[in-house]
Amino acid sequence: MKILYAIQGTGNGHLSRSMDIVPLLQKRGDVDVLVSGVQGDLNLPFPVKYQFKGLSFIFGKKGGVDMYNTFLKLKSKRIYNEIKQLPIHEYDLVINDFEPISAWACYAVNKECISLSHQSAVLSPKAPKPSSYDLIGHTILRYYAPSTKQYGFHFERYDKNIFTPVIRQQIRNAKVENLGHYTVYLPAYDDERILKNLLRFEDVQWQVFSKHNKTPIIEKNVRILPIQNELFIKSLATAEGVICGAGFETPAEALFMKKKVLVVPMKGQYEQHCNAAALAEMGVPVIKSLKKKHFPTIEKWLKSDTRVEVDYPDITDRILDHIFAKHTANKEAIDIAKKWEKELDLDA
Repeated sequence: MKILYAIQGTGNGHLSRSMDIVPLLQKRGDVDVLVSGVQGDLNLPFPVKYQFKGLSFIFGKKGGVDMYNTFLKLKSKRIYNEIKQLPIHEYDLVINDFEPISAWACYAVNKECISLSHQSAVLSPKAPKPSSYDLIGHTILRYYAPSTKQYGFHFERYDKNIFTPVIRQQIRNAKVENLGHYTVYLPAYDDERILKNLLRFEDVQWQVFSKHNKTPIIEKNVRILPIQNELFIKSLATAEGVICGAGFETPAEALFMKKKVLVVPMKGQYEQHCNAAALAEMGVPVIKSLKKKHFPTIEKWLKSDTRVEVDYPDITDRILDHIFAKHTANKEAIDIAKKWEKELDLDA
């Protein structure tokens, strides 16, 4: 069986999830990997057959998406050519993690495209939403990477076919302890802005991971480090707490490690505001920005030892069993999946 696994390469969340999913897919068939996007920082431990620029959102430096540079990099002719040149007909199964090139290639020839992504869960009517509705943001989520069947990951199981997060084995196997520092990952803010604000908290040791700097910077109690996967995992595993954007993987990994978490959703990023709504319901503090008016919330969080308890079992293999049972003619997969349908509360 030939399988195409297509990954969104904007940011690191989709890429980190793929580190667990791809090896499991490789047990089931001949897997080709496609990555589109230009904002990822992780080195993948498997070959990537197709690398496209795709439709990338460019991180800004003031807390949101840089729409100007995003627009500049949007080349409709290039995107059309990437869709056309992908030999989508060669694949028996296409599994898509919010990746637009393969999704639209499937759509063009009426081919089944299975979405296995966080965005599929966010779109569920039963998943938490922010108080203010964002029509444009919701529309982008729905049509950015169209699919024929949706399976999703979220912080909690809000609906059928929504599962708890894929926690990569590097995180599950990490030695978790508390060395007293705080880990910070806010890719939509520049280093200068983060530094200026964190220096106000003089008694806290900060380890900041930056998308904007390739050289370490140390100023007083703040260390700014370039993103490096193993170093980030070590910082996360040994932190007292974590301040990060309201993406999906980093908050989920921090919660899994029983760390205190505070999130700052990106401005104008509807998915992150949906995530923030979900995290707030769970008891995670949310602030709108790093502005001074939010310092009391940060101070209160630093003094608190409240941690949100989560249960994120390792069920990725079972989810893939179900997908293969429902979307292939593999009899072995069908027999295996029957054992898990009731336990996982899946669609029949």
